[in-house]
Amino acid sequence: MSAFLLARWNGLPLFWQAQIAGWGLFAIANLMAQRVAFHSYGVAFARTGLILLCLVAISTAMRAVYVSRRFEARVSIAGLALIALLSLLGALVTATMIVVAHEALPWLVTPDHEGAREFLVPLVHYFFVLAGWSLAYFWLRAELAEQAQHRKAMRAQAEALRAELEQLRLQLDPHFLFNALNGIAEEIPEHPAAALEMLRNLTAYLRHSLDGIDHTVVTVSREVAGLMAYLGVQRARFGNRLHTRLDVMPEAAQRRIASFLLQPLVENAVKHGRRDHGLELRVGIRLSGDTLHVEIENTGTLDTTRRPARRQRPGIGLENVRRRLALHYPDRHSFSLTESGGPACDKRVTATLELRGEPCGS
Repeated sequence: MSAFLLARWNGLPLFWQAQIAGWGLFAIANLMAQRVAFHSYGVAFARTGLILLCLVAISTAMRAVYVSRRFEARVSIAGLALIALLSLLGALVTATMIVVAHEALPWLVTPDHEGAREFLVPLVHYFFVLAGWSLAYFWLRAELAEQAQHRKAMRAQAEALRAELEQLRLQLDPHFLFNALNGIAEEIPEHPAAALEMLRNLTAYLRHSLDGIDHTVVTVSREVAGLMAYLGVQRARFGNRLHTRLDVMPEAAQRRIASFLLQPLVENAVKHGRRDHGLELRVGIRLSGDTLHVEIENTGTLDTTRRPARRQRPGIGLENVRRRLALHYPDRHSFSLTESGGPACDKRVTATLELRGEPCGS
């Protein structure tokens, strides 16, 4: 029964919810006041019922006038004059109905409340009640209009954010596809079997990519599945020259993360890592409180002095990662590239990410 009533209540327009709640509280206060004034619960209930019926009907009619006049968010001088006029008319009707009810049912009033007082006191009292109702109505309407405008602006901002995130996300696919196909083309003349294995892994990767094309946020486990498909392409290409390890804390597996956020960093590590004695690549993901920690470590160096000039330009991958971090984790992330180790052959480069809270997007 309570669930049914709650469903019916939630189905009512906001105006009627406010009407019922506001006038209900007024009825309770008025009933107590009438009981004190007339020393009778019967008289108090009868007068409160009559008065409440009048006020609900009058306020509903006043609202129809206010809506038809299309008041702005702020009530003008003319609007205040209209509120005063309608409130006076409503109070006049209410006071008149009380007098008429008294004439028909004399027991509704005691001798010390007869005469002009029985008309003038309700007239003044309910004028202020209806004026207060009117001002509260306009305040609530202005507040709801402001909230609606805010929600509209938030939706527009969210749509713009989603569009940019999807653009950044899709930007990675042709970039990766070009590099993968170029690698396959290089392997075909001398290592056709490796090229065929790369093509199979590339197919698996693209299938994974297409499955998540409409999602800018995925779970860590799904992101790791994409990394494994990508690394499968690279292992087919480099064979024993590439050694990979993925360490994912079980608690972090179901944490949400921006999709394909890690793939450009792993691709960067494979592309620029040192492979003289075999490229070692490790991806570590762990969860600490509300912060997701990601480390992508590879053998190599950040020194660009010995790299070809074409590699000294900032890659699309890192630019993409930084922009997506700013959108998905505004003021809630850190990203760094550091170098550690002794001799050049033992140096390692580590990309470190700290992602606090849930990513924006869907």
